Amino acid sequence: MIPRGDAVALLDALVRTDSRNPSLVPGAPGEGEIARRLAGVLESWGLETSVMECAPGRPNVVARRRGSGGGRSLMLNGHLDVVGTDGMQHAPFDAERRDGRLFGRGAADMKGGVAAMCAAVARLPRLAGDVIVAAVCDEEWQSIGTASLLHAGVRADAAIVTEPTGLAIMPAHKGFVWAELRTAGRAAHGSRWDLGVDAIRHAGALLRELDALDVSLAAQAHPLLGRASLHASTIEGGTGMSTYPDRCVLRVERRTLPGESVESVRRELEVALASAGHGLQEFHAELDILFSQPPSDVAVDSPLVQALASTLAEHGLPTGCAGMSAWTDAALLNEAGIPAICFGPGDMGLAHAAEEYIETAQVERAADVLAALAQRWCQAR
Repeated sequence: MIPRGDAVALLDALVRTDSRNPSLVPGAPGEGEIARRLAGVLESWGLETSVMECAPGRPNVVARRRGSGGGRSLMLNGHLDVVGTDGMQHAPFDAERRDGRLFGRGAADMKGGVAAMCAAVARLPRLAGDVIVAAVCDEEWQSIGTASLLHAGVRADAAIVTEPTGLAIMPAHKGFVWAELRTAGRAAHGSRWDLGVDAIRHAGALLRELDALDVSLAAQAHPLLGRASLHASTIEGGTGMSTYPDRCVLRVERRTLPGESVESVRRELEVALASAGHGLQEFHAELDILFSQPPSDVAVDSPLVQALASTLAEHGLPTGCAGMSAWTDAALLNEAGIPAICFGPGDMGLAHAAEEYIETAQVERAADVLAALAQRWCQAR
């Protein structure tokens, strides 16, 4: 039994539950056990709770504190899945505590935020508007949890995604596009320069064009996020030392700013492919977009940002805005018409790290702020 509204005790229980994402770690357990455990806690705390299956063994937990009517609704969203544990410097699921910190995989990213948001809702009196807890699966891979949540029609007037922001307001983050570029050559014996076409050297010409493209991206910047970027993620090709390679596969990631799209990135890469072939005989290349997620941006003078800033000021905390470094489910919520910003306990620099921890006092502080924000936001109009 976890005392009602005890954020740190809930965090301890969540970290002790292995919820590695099976799309990232073959054979990992996924979110089934942690979802059932969290649902049981939220039910015991008096919240109207349901478990929604998104894929086999991959559930969301949705809990509500229904309002009396006449107020705005607020969603608090966080993910239950974590990345792998290889190379960690401490036991990943022991929830060891020392020096005011709790250590474990997911402590910062983002079970601290999930614990804080759940405790905040449990502490609330009945408000005019609904408060919704959405603890979702699969954010670390393709976000089937929040996508399924939206497909099921779960909506709110605004949302806070409790990713680790160090209690700073982060209303924007970049999106990304994953692309595969393939150059085709002709296999031949290494002595037959007259027959062979080197797909890897042709990929080198393409990499030079991608370098130039990345440099050009510095010409535009977002006030919170800075410039867009492009990097080569993986490259593979060739079969042996004495064989001309007949193919080379290059995969790249393009981080996008608000206002950029998958199609605008596709056009950039198509231009790079065309330019790479200038002056090369028998240059052949293809492009595929593998996956993408949109950027997210909420105006710093929006009602949600201003409400959170006022709440932080009342708690003696900084009220400035910053850009989020990583991608989050806030982008999907915004695309669905739900203004969503990031705010939560923990340091994003510790996410996925060999040593991951969170300061327990910050988890408590986040729960206090989120409860006060809900009371401000969901009051009768």
